[in-house]
Amino acid sequence: MKKVAFYTLGCKVNQYETEAMLEMFKEDGYEQVGSEDYADVYVINTCTVTHMSDRKSRQYIRRMKKKNPDSIIAVVGCYSQVSPEEILEIEEVNLVMGTNERRTIVDEIKKLEQAQGEKKASTVDDIMKVRAFEEIEISQSNGRTRAFMKIQDGCDRFCTYCIIPYARGGKVRSRDMESIVNEAKTLAENGYEEVVLTGIHVASYGKDLRENKVGLLDVIKRINEIDGIKRIRTSSVEPVLFTDEFVDEVSKMEKVMPHYHLSLQSGCDDTLKRMNRRYTTSEYKEIVDKLRREIPDVAITTDVIVGFPGETEEEFDKTYNYLKELELSQMHIFKYSPRKGTKAADMENQVNPQLKHERSEKLLNLNKENFKKFASRMLNKEFDVLFEQSIGDNKYEGLTPNYLKTIVESNDDIAGKILKVKITEVKDEYIEGILV
Repeated sequence: MKKVAFYTLGCKVNQYETEAMLEMFKEDGYEQVGSEDYADVYVINTCTVTHMSDRKSRQYIRRMKKKNPDSIIAVVGCYSQVSPEEILEIEEVNLVMGTNERRTIVDEIKKLEQAQGEKKASTVDDIMKVRAFEEIEISQSNGRTRAFMKIQDGCDRFCTYCIIPYARGGKVRSRDMESIVNEAKTLAENGYEEVVLTGIHVASYGKDLRENKVGLLDVIKRINEIDGIKRIRTSSVEPVLFTDEFVDEVSKMEKVMPHYHLSLQSGCDDTLKRMNRRYTTSEYKEIVDKLRREIPDVAITTDVIVGFPGETEEEFDKTYNYLKELELSQMHIFKYSPRKGTKAADMENQVNPQLKHERSEKLLNLNKENFKKFASRMLNKEFDVLFEQSIGDNKYEGLTPNYLKTIVESNDDIAGKILKVKITEVKDEYIEGILV
């Protein structure tokens, strides 16, 4: 039996697409092995948000070709979409595919296996011309309890720092509603209890379906009706999604988890303008306050970029003080990484790496403080925790409804179960509890 290994970088969309491609290989008789194991085919699903992700992809390619010189190396995803020639020039690479037509990957591998002479090929097309959502889906549980479900692709926001519209297309492409519902039903039948609705700009779902007049809220409502699905989450969304109607509706649905990842990027309005973000810090705070009023114990997480071109000490201080006051439950801090082809890469007053590092460390320390403040408010409360895996020594790890990593001890195997837990202690990045 042939073996295939996957190495996935980047966002939840990439994770979903890896699962979908893996199913295609399994249907063709392949056995999945670990990413560092000996395999006949290695698939690298790339990210290109930062230079670091590009470098990780190249390192993995070379490492795996040494492990099996006769293997087929296939590189797919965002990095290969924006730089196909660069990747194809890497000696060890055999196949380059972008962010479209992944459903043909097994056939493309077969063509290379049968080819005479040099085994190299690229299927990358112009993503800006793609108008339809690519239907690939997952159905198998693979021993997991939480599934990412891709419902949207493409982004037309064109933030000045972001390469993703060029990698995923500037045209919003929404998945057919019935296709989404059918996959969710299949996932429920195969053991999944939680689904995470994901996309490149998931808040834009339905923007291209004007004749149907549907949006993300309609998707959530339909999935909320499916027996077997017990929890619904969304991936990162922009704050403008949270209208009064949206907050009112989701607050009434018990399956919708009280956790939202609201993309922020900066706590300074001048920086947000240069980023081409379409909200202000006051608007963002109003939405955070609204969610906290309407949804008990809601967790709000975010992304923040430090060292964006032109970010002065005064601008950074505004961001720091804003986030200190807002006390979000968790922040993912990124140092700005110039991406060729974006407007920000050509902006004046690029911030030096040492200053980016110092600002990053300051926000990381603030993040620890904010996490402990939020988690401490959960002490002695009881939550239904979905346990995902054993971490050894009779300890199990799961997530509360508001997305706090929770660890408990149990002599029984509780992986895959939703059990009530009383929170007893707060650690640096997680909480501990006891089964009730």
